[in-house]
Amino acid sequence: MKAILNKTGCLLLVFSLFVSVFYVYGQQTTDYKTVSGTIKDERTKKKLEYASVTVPGSNIGTIANADGEFSIKIKNSYHAVSIEVSHIGYSTIRIPIGATDIENVTVFLPANTNKLKEVVVEIADPKKLVEEAIRRIGDNYSTSASLLTGFYRETVKKRRSFINISEAVVDIYKTSYNVNNVDKDRVQVTKGRTLLSPKQGDTLIVKLQGGPNLSIYIDIIKNPDLILNIENLPHYKFKMEKPVMIDEKLHYVVSFVPQVVLPYPLHYGTLYIDQETLTFSRAEFKLSMDDRNKATQAILRKKPFNMHFKPEEVSFLVSYRERDGRSYLHYVQSEVRFKCDWKRRLFSTGYTVVSEMVVTDSKIQNVSTIPNKLVFKATQILSDKVGDFYDENFWEGYNIIPPTESLESAIDKLKKQR
Repeated sequence: MKAILNKTGCLLLVFSLFVSVFYVYGQQTTDYKTVSGTIKDERTKKKLEYASVTVPGSNIGTIANADGEFSIKIKNSYHAVSIEVSHIGYSTIRIPIGATDIENVTVFLPANTNKLKEVVVEIADPKKLVEEAIRRIGDNYSTSASLLTGFYRETVKKRRSFINISEAVVDIYKTSYNVNNVDKDRVQVTKGRTLLSPKQGDTLIVKLQGGPNLSIYIDIIKNPDLILNIENLPHYKFKMEKPVMIDEKLHYVVSFVPQVVLPYPLHYGTLYIDQETLTFSRAEFKLSMDDRNKATQAILRKKPFNMHFKPEEVSFLVSYRERDGRSYLHYVQSEVRFKCDWKRRLFSTGYTVVSEMVVTDSKIQNVSTIPNKLVFKATQILSDKVGDFYDENFWEGYNIIPPTESLESAIDKLKKQR
């Protein structure tokens, strides 16, 4: 199965047999130090998933995995003295670092509940708040082109077993946010690897077509057709929720649900808006499953004749990071859950496709677009374009999202099967 992510944020799924052609890109560097550990709630000691880890005063950053584990590599030339750790709803803290590696550090983040108790938010019309935030996009986001470096991962699970794991370092060329379209934004894969299940029963598997382009199409600010188009706002009903703190800044929280019926599915979700600047810092949204036939039409392009496709959930997350008064794309994630029911078979098969990208570095001055011959096309498949998992030190100085414990176990298992 292949999946195409179109400009409206839907995944078009196509079933096909897989073909693997392996090669790698890129150059490695070793002039860096590493800080790694686990991020937890100070009171409950619960691990905090997807916390941001950055180097103050730089463009370097990454994100913790679903187990709260992080690893950040910092070039020695930066002379960094600390890292900054933040999470939605928690106070941001800085951890001092030295000239050598730090391993297995535990970072405890205190919740921001005390600060929120003193906050009173009175907004008469949340829809007008969203409209005003949209009008300020030109003031709050980059007005010049930027070149982002990111780490991208996509995984496919058949029932509870991983059958496809692909990873890559990508360059993302972003045009000015003054122009709300994604037609000139581009992605290049500079280095990558993949691991596919060799089982005969898994040769009919799920792949993401154009997967790394997730960082283009799920950017709701550059791609307003997803949600933030002024003309589309009447399609939704907005509601104020309890405010939260993000990076020590108070944020309005606005939820939205469809209030009209259209020929295509809309979204349910939540927007996080900086109270002071009215910057969209984060968005979480799901494709409406109110009419599963419409959802199927939106995400399914082709399937075998004797198979029934049953969508379960299509969800997205996007967040932005502020630097020098402007916000830039920081993290995107998508998850698609569905079932395949074959005729004359008693049980259906469940699949889960997860893809994510975190920006690990950026250049915001004197950048050039990615040449057309190097652009990763929407019709291409990452697992067909990169090399196999063969080197434990494959990533060297690149920042990545550490694999979760379950993913590490799956990688070891798939390696043994090959």
